[in-house]
Amino acid sequence: MSDDIDVSVAPSGTGCDACDDREGWWVHLRRCAACGNIGCCDTSLGQHASAHARESGHRFIQSYEPGEDWWWDYEVQATASGPSLAPPTSRPDEQPSPGPASRVPGDWREQLRAAGRI
Repeated sequence: MSDDIDVSVAPSGTGCDACDDREGWWVHLRRCAACGNIGCCDTSLGQHASAHARESGHRFIQSYEPGEDWWWDYEVQATASGPSLAPPTSRPDEQPSPGPASRVPGDWREQLRAAGRI
């Protein structure tokens, strides 16, 4: 497992990098344990954390939500465990979920339902 995890790399930011590039929004955030990329969860429209895992081959993520420390292994599609990663270990507490607040549409639940995410 150690080749797939770098405990020294910092997270890439406070929100989903791909959503930020596209002026999008996310539901929850995930952190790649190999490179620190922050991507959005599979409930989010973009599903950028899963896309990053497929494109990069980086198999482990950890939740990037406050108060959560669970891991996921994309290779075996199961929960996993891992070491403590470099801080910060979550998005800022003041940043809401979904987020970022300035880009979340009023009909976000309807959009997720229409996309089959909820």
